[in-house]
Amino acid sequence: MAFQPIYDAIDNRVWGYEALVRGLSGEDAHEVLSKISPEQMYRFDQDCRVKAIELASRLFPAGEDLKLSINFMPNAVYEPAACLRATLRAARQFDFPTSAIMFEFTENEEVSDTAHLTNIITEYRKHDFTTAIDDFGAGHAGLGLLVEFQPDLVKIDMKLIRGIDTSPARRAVVAGIVSISEALGITLLAEGIETEAEFLVLKAAGIRLFQGYWFARPAFEELPPIHRWSAPGVPAVA
Repeated sequence: MAFQPIYDAIDNRVWGYEALVRGLSGEDAHEVLSKISPEQMYRFDQDCRVKAIELASRLFPAGEDLKLSINFMPNAVYEPAACLRATLRAARQFDFPTSAIMFEFTENEEVSDTAHLTNIITEYRKHDFTTAIDDFGAGHAGLGLLVEFQPDLVKIDMKLIRGIDTSPARRAVVAGIVSISEALGITLLAEGIETEAEFLVLKAAGIRLFQGYWFARPAFEELPPIHRWSAPGVPAVA
C-alpha cells in the first residue's frame, strides 16, 4: 500500500490518508487490478482492507484523529455483513477504531444493482464507517447515485478539476455539485489538485477537503510530508 494525504483547508491540517494498492515493484493500482481474475477479486478486496488497516495502525501518529480511506469494489461484495467480518476482525486485532475508517467506491466500476449498493452503505454505517463516492462526475451513474442514497462524502473527479481556474464550464459544473452537496449534507473533496490556482478556485467555491500531487504524492508504506497552503506573505509549512 501507498498512502496519500487528504488536506483540510479550513483547519490547515491532514484530515486523513487514502490507502492505494501498489505492486511489489511499484506498479500502480490499475496495473495490479488488471492481473486479478474475477474469481480472485473478493479475496483480493478483503486482503487489501486488512493490509491497509494493519499499516495504518503502525504509521498513523497517536491522538491525531485521522481517517483511513480504503477503496472497495461494490461488485466484489456479495453480502455486506459477511464481507465486513475480516475488516472488523482486523480493526480489533490492530486496535484501530472503525470510526476512523472511510470506505470509498468508485463510479468507474459500473454498479447495475443500486439496491445492493444501498444495502452495503447501510451496513457499513451500522459500524460507524464513513462512506464516500470516488471519481464523482466521471463514471457510470453520475447524479443518479445521489438520488438513490447519500454518502457522507463525495470526491470530485480530477477531470472536472484540471484547469478549473481557466474554465468557466468546469467552475459552473462544480458550483452545481457544491450546491447539491450542501442541500444533501454531503462533504466534498476535490481530488487531483496539481496547481495552487486550481486549489484557490475550489477553496473559494466552498470546498474544504483536497487531495493531489500539489499537496503530496503517494508514498509507499509511509506517510509523505505534505505541502500546506498559506496565505500570501505567510510561509508554507511542510
